[in-house]
Amino acid sequence: METKHYSGLNDSEVQQSRKQFGENIITPPPHTPLWKLFLEKFKDPIIRILLVAAVLSLIISIMHNEYAETIGIFFAIFLATGVGFWFEMDANKKFELLNQVNDDIHIKVLRNGNIHEIPKREIVVGDIVVLETGEEIPADGELIEAISLQVNESTLTGEPVIDKTTDPADFDPEATYPSNKIMRGTTIVNGHCVYKVEKVGDATEFGKVAQKSTEINHDKTPLSKQLEGLAKFISIIGFTVAGVTFVGLLTKDIIAGIFTADTIFTLETAGRILKYFMVAVTLIVVSVPEGLPMSVTLSLALSMRKMLKTNNLVRKMHACETMGATTVICTDKTGTLTQNQMQVYQTRFYGLPDQELQQDNRLQVLIKEGISINSTAYLEYGNDQIKTLGNPTEAALLLWLHQQKINYMDYRDNTEILEQLTFSTERKYMATLVRSVLEGKLILYLKGAPEIVFAKCKQVETPAGLVPAQEYHATVEKELLDFQNQAMRTLGFAYKLVDSASEGEIEAIAQEDFIFLGIAAISDPVRPDVPAAVAKCLNAGIDVKIVTGDTPATAREIGRQIGIWKSEDSEEQIITGVDFEKLPDEEAAKRVLKLKIMCRARPTDKQRLVELLKQSGAVVAVTGDGTNDAPALNHADVGLSMGSGTSVAKEASDITLLDDSFNSIATAVMWGRSLYHNIQRFILFQLTINLSALLIVLIGSMFGRELPLTVTQMLWVNMIIDTFAAAALASLPPNPKVMNEMPRKSTDFIISPKMRNYILGIGLSFTVLLLGLMYWFTINDGVMSRHDLSVFFTTFVMLQFWNMFNAKAFLSHGSAFKNLKDSTGFLIVMFIIPIGQYLIVQFGGEVFRTVPLSWKDWGIIVGLTSLVLWIGEILRLMKKQ
Repeated sequence: METKHYSGLNDSEVQQSRKQFGENIITPPPHTPLWKLFLEKFKDPIIRILLVAAVLSLIISIMHNEYAETIGIFFAIFLATGVGFWFEMDANKKFELLNQVNDDIHIKVLRNGNIHEIPKREIVVGDIVVLETGEEIPADGELIEAISLQVNESTLTGEPVIDKTTDPADFDPEATYPSNKIMRGTTIVNGHCVYKVEKVGDATEFGKVAQKSTEINHDKTPLSKQLEGLAKFISIIGFTVAGVTFVGLLTKDIIAGIFTADTIFTLETAGRILKYFMVAVTLIVVSVPEGLPMSVTLSLALSMRKMLKTNNLVRKMHACETMGATTVICTDKTGTLTQNQMQVYQTRFYGLPDQELQQDNRLQVLIKEGISINSTAYLEYGNDQIKTLGNPTEAALLLWLHQQKINYMDYRDNTEILEQLTFSTERKYMATLVRSVLEGKLILYLKGAPEIVFAKCKQVETPAGLVPAQEYHATVEKELLDFQNQAMRTLGFAYKLVDSASEGEIEAIAQEDFIFLGIAAISDPVRPDVPAAVAKCLNAGIDVKIVTGDTPATAREIGRQIGIWKSEDSEEQIITGVDFEKLPDEEAAKRVLKLKIMCRARPTDKQRLVELLKQSGAVVAVTGDGTNDAPALNHADVGLSMGSGTSVAKEASDITLLDDSFNSIATAVMWGRSLYHNIQRFILFQLTINLSALLIVLIGSMFGRELPLTVTQMLWVNMIIDTFAAAALASLPPNPKVMNEMPRKSTDFIISPKMRNYILGIGLSFTVLLLGLMYWFTINDGVMSRHDLSVFFTTFVMLQFWNMFNAKAFLSHGSAFKNLKDSTGFLIVMFIIPIGQYLIVQFGGEVFRTVPLSWKDWGIIVGLTSLVLWIGEILRLMKKQ
């Protein structure tokens, strides 16, 4: 390439430019310090209630000099926050390894009149840069020279091949970026160029998008909104019951004449008031579900780990569950729905009836040699996959040969190339003159736009021999139209026998008298698993919208192939980014609800679409692999990037799909919905116990009785709730049947009417049973023996144990024993709780205030409390029938 007439910047100009415009570095996103990341875990509404409960419990502990309960609550708080912090930190470490960026790639620039190679980060505004095929563009700028230049802009616009030129006559008015400008982060796939850098670092289009992708988003997740509502509900109930109890106890004493004007200031009455206050505080502490944050955190943490095995690298814990609440998925096309690798969809070589190249006859050699030689692309053979180098459409042809077990390099090694005309946007064809393996004949191969190539042909190669081109004109036109209607790229192939040729005559020889071989339709094919995965999402009540920088025809065809675009759909359901920008917000907000496809979309269009959908109440997931997807990924409720995507896209996302598969998105939705059900199961389990404990304390205090459980016994009960039951219910495997449900509304109260009825029904039943037991044990002498206390304690625990099975079966539409063998965590806890209870009762002695029970006692307790499970099983069986 001639570059001698450019001198480039001198050293002082480089320094001045760097000082004025800065370095060519994208400012990395701010990393939250570890201490701040840990403190963020305390923003959880239930954790905040727990902190209040911990302080109140501490007051009681100081009064009674018993600190076990307080220690238990603080343990629950730090366990929940610590587990969440640890898992997110671990995921971020994995992500940083995945997302390393190299700013030290060397680039050729002209400085002080000579070519130098310098690291990408050292390029400045004003530099003259020389780029060849395969190189990444280091900064934004304007072309000075462009020879047959094509750029892969998929990272910015979604389009894999864009023609670039310095000739204003060839500018594309519909192009997202001007035809004479090239952008940082895109790649040269054909030709070479010289360009002048105009913007570096954060000022580049790539940099601007990267900045938008790191804007702080303060949106609350659907789960956090629902837990906030639950926290508020529990606070109101707890404080109301505590207040009513305190007033009720005082009123009872006033009516009984204990409090009079003379006695109200005595030490004895002050002590009674303090005692009633302590009862009220105890009620608040009992009403708080200490195990809930642990259960939520454990559920999210276990899902993070398990989802990694299904190729979902989750960076933010709540993203696991938010996927289950998703109502709309806005998906990029290139690299997400499609493979981001051009492939031959179909060929129409008219001399090949079966389109196979299994023989070495004259016609097949012409096709093989023509494709192999008349090309600038290469294939890089790796261990598990083939990487394409150069022009994607040319590489697709080489892949087609490879699929038929033909090595293009065999022809390149054995065929002498005499002269070559590379493809240019002006000519729209490529020509190569060779001394062929066919008896050493001179052959000129032609490949390019089919209409241009066919116009140069006099005859067509058919099984019956050569026929006039005119006879095939209508056939070729129809087939080209069919392929174009399917948004395919098409190439035409021809050849010409040449008697002799002097150097430099190739362009003159390439004007006429060719023999047409046929056409090839090339596309970026839809990933094989996508249509089924999209169908899963649609069946689950989730809208899928395509948002792409590609043309309307291509986007519509991909929509048809994946099953979201139907024949009855109208123009109202597809829009270009330019037209979308013109719509006022009010009209756009209505249009986005019906929209199925947005094409020619720019980063800001995608972001606006996401924000308008969220304003309508939708929970939006965005998928993408390019830098252009990053702002939308950041502003979505859940951003899903591809493992092979750009670093900016991955940085903006919450989940990275390591296998680049849309099917992993459907899997993430299934995990999210199952996880939400697990959290509901735990809430059901815990609030049932909390309600019964609350009522026993309330009613007992009104009748002068206290809950006959010691602080250490309550600590064991809370451990069952906090740790074991949380682990058991959080570790239940995902249920594929959740994909048959409609998405929940983020405004829904987390306790459904069905849960409310269950909590009230079982909670009140437990209360009646336990109060009846207390009455039975104290009917004669008013006190409970150590044996009676041990029976009461064990009954209380075993009721919870059997209730845990009912909680497992809740929402699963089947028996509590269904899929038990797949629930390893549940099986382990199923043995830990009864064994632990047995050891505590038989050997706990003074610490747990228990005495050993006989086998008869154990049999009666276990048998009678198990009715909780068996009644549940009968009711579930009756519902199924």
